[in-house]
Formats: sequence, C-alpha cells, structure tokens
Amino acid sequence: MSTNLEALESEVLKLGPADRSHLLERLIASLDADPEVESAWDLEADRREASLASGAVVEVSAQDAMNRLRQRLVR
Repeated sequence: MSTNLEALESEVLKLGPADRSHLLERLIASLDADPEVESAWDLEADRREASLASGAVVEVSAQDAMNRLRQRLVR
C-alpha cells in the first residue's frame, strides 16, 4: 500500500461511523458509474414522467404498491 493511501486510510478511520458510511456509499457509487447505464436510466425516467403527465398511467403510493404485490404473492 502506498504511503498516500495509508495516510488517507488513517484519516478516514478517524471519521465517525455516519461519515465513514457516507464516504463508503460515495466510493461504491463512483465504481458503479457507467455513462451508458446512467443515460438509459435518464431516458427511462423521462418516459415514465411523460406517461404520468399524459395520464397513461396513474401514481400509486408505495404502501398500495406493496399491498398489491403481497396480494399477488399470496395467490
């Protein structure tokens, strides 16, 4: 391990648990960044927003969606 990395690790370990967790989430997200995937998700979000705006679909609360899913699984 390089000296710079060891120094950085030492500093990070001085952070509180919440800050370390936040940093970890950011680091993992940076590894998963893929411009093609991000672009595809942007297009999908735009498509879904347009469907809502046009009335082609209606919003359902998260609780209602979960209840519907649970009912389907029971059958």
